[in-house]
Amino acid sequence: MAKSKSATKEKKKKKLNVDWKEVAHLFLTSRAMDEKEESELVPQKKVLYQFSARGHELGQILLGKLLTNKHDAASAYYRSRPLLLSLGLSEEDAMAGPMAKSGGYSNGRDIGVVCNKPDKDGPKVLPMAGDVGSQYTPAIGWAQGIEYRRKELNEREYEGAISVILGGDGSVATNGFWSALTIATTQNLPVLFYIEDNGYGISVTSDFQTPGGVITNNLQSFKNLKLYDGDGTVPEESAELLEEAVSYVRDRKGPAMIRLTVPRLNGHSYQDNQAYKDDDLIEKEEKKDPLNKLKEYMVPEHVTERTWKNWQKKAKENIEEVAQAALNRPEPDTSETEKYVFAEDKVQTVGGLVVEDHSFPESSETPESEKQRINIVEAIRRTLKHELETNPKLMVFGEDVGQKGGVHAATMDLQSQFGKQRVFDTSLSEEGIIGRSVGLAYAGLMPVAEIQFRKYADPATEQLNNCGTIRWRTANRFAAPIVVRMPGGFAKCGDPWHSMSNEVFFTHAIGWQVAMPSNAQDAVGLLRSAMRSNNPTIFFEHRNLLDAKYARKPYPGDKFVVPFGKAKKLSEGEDITIITWGAMCERCEAAVEAQDIKADILDLRTLMPWDKEAVLKSVKKTNRCLVVHEDNKTAGFGAEIVSEIMKEAFMYLDAPVERLTMPDIPVPYNVGLMNSVLPTTEKIAKQVDKLLKF
Repeated sequence: MAKSKSATKEKKKKKLNVDWKEVAHLFLTSRAMDEKEESELVPQKKVLYQFSARGHELGQILLGKLLTNKHDAASAYYRSRPLLLSLGLSEEDAMAGPMAKSGGYSNGRDIGVVCNKPDKDGPKVLPMAGDVGSQYTPAIGWAQGIEYRRKELNEREYEGAISVILGGDGSVATNGFWSALTIATTQNLPVLFYIEDNGYGISVTSDFQTPGGVITNNLQSFKNLKLYDGDGTVPEESAELLEEAVSYVRDRKGPAMIRLTVPRLNGHSYQDNQAYKDDDLIEKEEKKDPLNKLKEYMVPEHVTERTWKNWQKKAKENIEEVAQAALNRPEPDTSETEKYVFAEDKVQTVGGLVVEDHSFPESSETPESEKQRINIVEAIRRTLKHELETNPKLMVFGEDVGQKGGVHAATMDLQSQFGKQRVFDTSLSEEGIIGRSVGLAYAGLMPVAEIQFRKYADPATEQLNNCGTIRWRTANRFAAPIVVRMPGGFAKCGDPWHSMSNEVFFTHAIGWQVAMPSNAQDAVGLLRSAMRSNNPTIFFEHRNLLDAKYARKPYPGDKFVVPFGKAKKLSEGEDITIITWGAMCERCEAAVEAQDIKADILDLRTLMPWDKEAVLKSVKKTNRCLVVHEDNKTAGFGAEIVSEIMKEAFMYLDAPVERLTMPDIPVPYNVGLMNSVLPTTEKIAKQVDKLLKF
């Protein structure tokens, strides 16, 4: 059972290892920055978004000075600039970020307080996000990565490293918080949850976020969780609690949570005037200002009043100079705004295998096919098996992927061969699966996560979107190359929950590669390419193809790869071009075979990137085009293809470019209803005939 501890109840004082002068310097610097922004830079519109840290500084600075292992990582949020300063963020970068100037942690791409710090030889600050609660599960992945590299790869430099998550009291209501808490406690990971409780989530009080308003009170029964409570404005109390909490996690006694009460001395953001607080409350909060309490603690016992005033003066003067230097920085180069959506020649600083110069076995685009045909399930299993054998940094996980072998049997027997540390089950939280994957990728591993059905990925949308934009948001400082395996589409029947395809969602999600193999051979090649890529990949496994006769192909060998963005021509002809992917490939081939025509049938295989060159070359040859896909029609990926054809090949067309798709409804459960709305062989043949007669 968890136990809560407050330093105020401790009778015996502990000798603290704190450089209070350095704490004061950092505190005064942070406060001077906030005051400069609030009094001048925001009113002058030189800073457009401002989130003050006033009232939150003390605990963050003390915590930052305790992160001493180069593999420590903090996953913070938009009010965490004091932590960044304590970890060595330059004052000029700290000021230039909110000004959206060049350099720094995003080069003007992200909100100025959404920071990151990718030090190779020091503690990291994982990329923050602008949404609340999404910082939790990536930090869990980092913690698991620490333990994996320490235990499985025997890298002793990870001994004692920890993962720290900073969040406000409002964030404890989020999906990410509870998912992270579940994973950390069930897996006994080296994680410290640092909760700053200022009593408000913008204007909503803590008792609306958690019953009773005190999250640690509600977690007393959590197994494997040490709880600490204290006043984050009292120097000695905060320092003692933080030293004990960090040591507890560092000594591998289990995860811990520390909740420090702090005043939020400004609104949620500069624009928030706190009209929902009465004057008495605001006055009480001002009296709790930790800066005043730090001064009371240090003057006159440690320094004189004159010295303290001199420090304040120098901090303000320094920030005046720093702010001017930041203002003098050039604006970000607009010619580079579109760079780093995907990996380029310049390698990121943190995240993925390429950073550590990981080498892969030889690969080839030429198959070395066996005689026996296998289905897609076996193709995926064999490919995962080979990559697990040859890449010790690869991990496979998701709900039911372990002993059960996956709900579609694609991971059958992998856990028994490679162990529970490399092939493992997760809690029922897609947010946790994807967020954990991101953290594992930051830690230099290759996570291959399974989401059981496409629709089930919806709760992880926040993490999926953030993962795709990491490289761009951090100007190539961080990246999270992961593979997400995701079955979907119709099968023996349909339904709105298991049969969704909606692949266009991921082509629209920035930074993601999207693969949709139609057969076992391509499944092998695309999955292997994805697991060796420096970009995150959605690997879509169509349910109707998993064991379909059409999709069975000989295993193409352990070297076989299929490059992304290279379509496959299923048949050759000059009458019409048919563009398709996934389960529609079989139906398009059958439709053409049923007619006395010659058609170019292109299986795109990947939708991001997609093979525009092959499509345009074929259309310019045949002068007619039909796009067939299972996803809904409106804004489906077919619309993107049609748009490119109309732009680049309009003068070659002898007929309108047509689309044959699902209507804008979910997939019905009844087989007759399902077949009435899916593109069928007969519907495709009819549409082809119409275009040929145009």
